Amino acid sequence: MSTTPLAAVPSAHGTAPVFRGRIGRDARSGHYPVPHRYRLHLSTTCPDGLRLAIGHRLLGLDDSCPVTLLPAVPDCPGGGHAALRPLYEASAHHHTGPALAPVLSDDWSGRIVSSHAPDILRDLDRFPRDGRPSLYPCGTESQIEAVERLCADDIQEAAQRAGRADADPAERAAALGLLLDTLDRLDRYLTGEEYLVDGRLTAGDIELWVSLVQLDTVHRFHLDASAVHRIAGHPALWAHARRLAAHPAFGAQLDLDGIARRHHGHCEGLEAAGAAVQILDWTRHATNGPDSSLG
Repeated sequence: MSTTPLAAVPSAHGTAPVFRGRIGRDARSGHYPVPHRYRLHLSTTCPDGLRLAIGHRLLGLDDSCPVTLLPAVPDCPGGGHAALRPLYEASAHHHTGPALAPVLSDDWSGRIVSSHAPDILRDLDRFPRDGRPSLYPCGTESQIEAVERLCADDIQEAAQRAGRADADPAERAAALGLLLDTLDRLDRYLTGEEYLVDGRLTAGDIELWVSLVQLDTVHRFHLDASAVHRIAGHPALWAHARRLAAHPAFGAQLDLDGIARRHHGHCEGLEAAGAAVQILDWTRHATNGPDSSLG
């Protein structure tokens, strides 16, 4: 890592820099995992923000690393947040792009440590936390990374391509096939397992749960009803989602109205028949705990 941890890396999309400072990984950075120095800025309507909010809660970091919640719908052009503008301007010379969330900031310097969500969650896992279990248990890193790739490529990206109205029908069918095959494999695995990795709750379960939330609250709006019924036909997978929704670290973070407003605020795709086929009643499961039925 660079000895200048606040240096920004240009975004692959050319919009805002990606800060890749790390906590506790390089003594030269000066970023140590000490309490009351760092702050998370996030919106739980954003998938990355939701992942971080869940992980933060599971790790019990409310006192040592406070969270500043941002509006459900970004309030600046390009998906930026006005509240983050001072941090970006202090951290990137002549920053003119959007001030994107999530962000981990250093209250001592008033600058951004990282805006790269996977690094942030791993670094939060290094904080002292009164005996709470790790989200990345020793020896499981490669398995969790495999889950992250699976969710990003074969669930999220595949669902996005399957719902693209301007895509070739064959391309949409191939993407849906990949998505369903991935859900099939996960469903078979979870038929005999309570968690994805090492028989315990890890960052892999957070990744999958957020992907399933997005699948039901965002992607299904652009799929036909038949596709959504096929997605729902994975009982062990959605039972896993219901169980985690009943956990306060998961269900209490859900802002379903905010997710809907954020989605409708920037989505340009056409709504399809699947919009009417809700897979889970997330509010009920988060409030009352899981039961044995879908929906």
